[in-house]
Parts: sequence; C-alpha cells; structure tokens
Amino acid sequence: MDDEIRWVLNLSLLFNEHELLHRPGAAKAAGFDEVEFWWPFGTTGRPSRTEIESFVDSINNAGVHLTAMNLFAGDMPAGERGVLSYPERSDEFRDSVAIAMEVGERLGTQLFNAPYSHRRDGLGHAEQDRLADENLAFAARAATEIGGTVLLEPVSKMPRYPIKTSADAVGIIDRVQKATGVTNLGFLLDQYHVGMSGEDVIEVIEEHSARIKHVQLADIPGRGQPGSGEANIRGAVELLMSKGYEGAFALEYIPQGTTAESLTDWQREQKKWS
Repeated sequence: MDDEIRWVLNLSLLFNEHELLHRPGAAKAAGFDEVEFWWPFGTTGRPSRTEIESFVDSINNAGVHLTAMNLFAGDMPAGERGVLSYPERSDEFRDSVAIAMEVGERLGTQLFNAPYSHRRDGLGHAEQDRLADENLAFAARAATEIGGTVLLEPVSKMPRYPIKTSADAVGIIDRVQKATGVTNLGFLLDQYHVGMSGEDVIEVIEEHSARIKHVQLADIPGRGQPGSGEANIRGAVELLMSKGYEGAFALEYIPQGTTAESLTDWQREQKKWS
C-alpha cells in the first residue's frame, strides 16, 4: 500500500528550523516530492511582487510540487483563522485570491484551503455567512480557471470558529453550491481536527468519502507525527484508499524534536504498516 500513497509535507509546520524559503529544499533533501503551505506571505493578502517571485522560485528551485496552499487567513499568529466573513477585509481577500491563482497556475497547484473566519461580536451570524458564501463562490470561480478546487475543513478547539464538524463543512459546501452553482468546493479531511472535535474519523470517511478532496494527518492528542499518539491513522488511510481516494496525504503535524527526528520516527511507524 505504501507505494501507492502520495505523501506531502506541510512546510508551515515542518522544517520550521529553516527560513520559509529554504524549507522546500529541506523537504526534497528528506526525500519528499510534494509539499504544501498555509498562506506563505505572512499577515498580508497583498504581498509584493518580490515576495511572490521568491516563493515561486523556492518551489521550482527545490524541484518539488506545491500540492496545496491556504488562501489568505489574516493574522494567524494573532489568532485569526480567515477573513471570509469580515466586510472590511473582503477586498483584501479577493486580491489575495488572484495572487493564489497566479501561484497555482505557475506551479500546477490545484487545491486551495479557505479558512472561514471566527464569529465576531457586533456582526450577525447570518450577515457573516452571507459574505463568506459570496467570497467562497468568488474563490471557487477563480479556481475554476486553473482547474482548481477550494476546500473547507473543520477546526477544533476554537469556540468562535463556526466549522467545528464534518457536517458543518459539508453543509456550507452544499449551501454555497446550491445558491451559486459553483461545483468545485471540496471537503478537506483534517484527521487531527476531526478527532479532536470528538468525531470518529472512520465514520466520517464512511459518510463523506465522495466529498473528500484532500487529507491532512497528525496524531492525537498532541498533534505530533503519526505513531506518537492514539489516533487510528493507519485505519483512516487504508479505508480511504479502499474507497478509491486518489489524492495525497499531507503530514501536517508539530514535530517532537527536530523535523528530521520526527520523520525518522514516522518512517519507523510506516514500516509497521507493511
């Protein structure tokens, strides 16, 4: 089974011992051909041309493929998790979509995760959802031009984040598709967040396998490398493969020790699967 799996390194969490632009090369040296990033341009949705070119060059020069990236999510170090539903950030978000699609077209990236944004005091939930739906549809239409898919995922341990379960994510996808006619929204199965929200990942796969377009993995409860906790990661991977999932599996974990040490542990865990 292992030979059939495409493994992706999330370089927003892994190899953070290196500067961001040096991480693709570190991933290639570690034997990985595919990588993903959260929004790679810091806390602005309008990076400079130099920043864009430097990022694209870092991927190309390393000889890796950028399989997926996040759309602009605001100031994540400060706790933001998206700006889709904030009226004063809508123009910046839409400008950032154009940049993401340029990067995607140049690098062959077709998966774009869209962090939704927290509920905010003074702004009604219905008003937030209406704007978020419009911005999701805008991003999806832009992604259509390069054959891309916009993803939604549940996020755990954030009370003000409205997408807490797989049903929440799928419900929004269905709502936006029905209202706007876009067809390229997909479910990102983040196995760590699903588990930490109290859902059984096996049951989620059984119910939503046809909707799953990308998968991210980390162990529970510490979000370490697979094998460091109690999550049924092998079972989830094997079930997805048995159901015909053709996408990649991204290692999106917090390394225990250095990234190289954690990957050694992960490779040891993989050997148990064969």
